[in-house]
Order: sequence, then C-alpha cells, then structure tokens
Amino acid sequence: MKKILILSGSPRKDGNSDLLCSEFMRGAQESGNEVQKIFVRSKKIVPCNACYYCRDHGGKCALNDDMSEILDAMQAADVIVMASPVYFYSIDAQMKIIIDRSLARWTNIPNKEFYFIMTCADDNRAAMACTLECFRGFTTCLNGAKEKGVIYGTGVYRPGEVMSSPAMKEAYEMGKNI
Repeated sequence: MKKILILSGSPRKDGNSDLLCSEFMRGAQESGNEVQKIFVRSKKIVPCNACYYCRDHGGKCALNDDMSEILDAMQAADVIVMASPVYFYSIDAQMKIIIDRSLARWTNIPNKEFYFIMTCADDNRAAMACTLECFRGFTTCLNGAKEKGVIYGTGVYRPGEVMSSPAMKEAYEMGKNI
C-alpha cells in the first residue's frame, strides 16, 4: 500500500482534469492504496513573496495560509499526482502557486513517484509540451523524484467532455497499477 496525494489544479470542481484525478483516485483506492485528493482551488494559498523566511526558519513560511497543510501532505506521500488544464500552453495558476510555494520545503520532498495529468481543448498532444515541461522542471529540482506516468486528456474543453475520452480509462488503470 502506498500513500498517494492527488493535487487537482483544476479551477472547476468536476472539470475535465479534476474528473481524471477522481478516476485515478478510484483505481488507486481499489488497489488498496491510501489516497488523499486536494482540490487546490478550495484552499487559501497566496503567492510566494520571496522573503526567504522559510530558509532561516526550518521550512516554516511567513505566510499563514493552507500551503503548510499541502506541504505536510507532500512530505508524507509516497506518490504525488499533479493535474492541470493547459492554459496558454502552460500550467494554470492553481498548480503554479503550489510549485512556487513548495520553495519553503522543496528539499524535504525527496524520493517521490510522480504522475502528471493534463487536459486541453487541442487534439494534439504537442499543445501540452510546455505544460509537461513545467511539471518536469519542478520534479527535476526534487532529489530522487521519479516520473511514473503521464495522462493526456486531449480534445476536451467543456466540463465533462473527458468522460467519453480514452484518458478516463487510462487514469483509472494508471491509478490501479500503482
């Protein structure tokens, strides 16, 4: 059994990337894993102000918001799933703020397995290249991080369109096979 943290960066509850997160979670739970899904938009997280208070205070951030809870969950997890829709060929603000605020404890998040979930209106996976590189750029900074899988939800724009996409089955199977 593994501890799995899913960070759903979708700005829409039950939006396409959030639905893929839920399907990944269903598969992972059916395989006996402990899964926590955080819908990032529902948390109060402010941008990093680069004060470096965290550097001098053992990873404690000067900003008092929900990010410390998320960092605790990231540290405790064996597996981290990061999901974002593609916005202007990149990750959305919800996921970017998580990555930036990880500065406070990024050295305390070693040896994690990572899965990435992306959705976009374009039918071409090439439209997701920059988004994937944003995820990879983050994990490159983490000691021992291992990319284990990527789910591409292409050709989905309106909420729920992903339900008829092959990405739903891929998300379920990927979660089940952790």
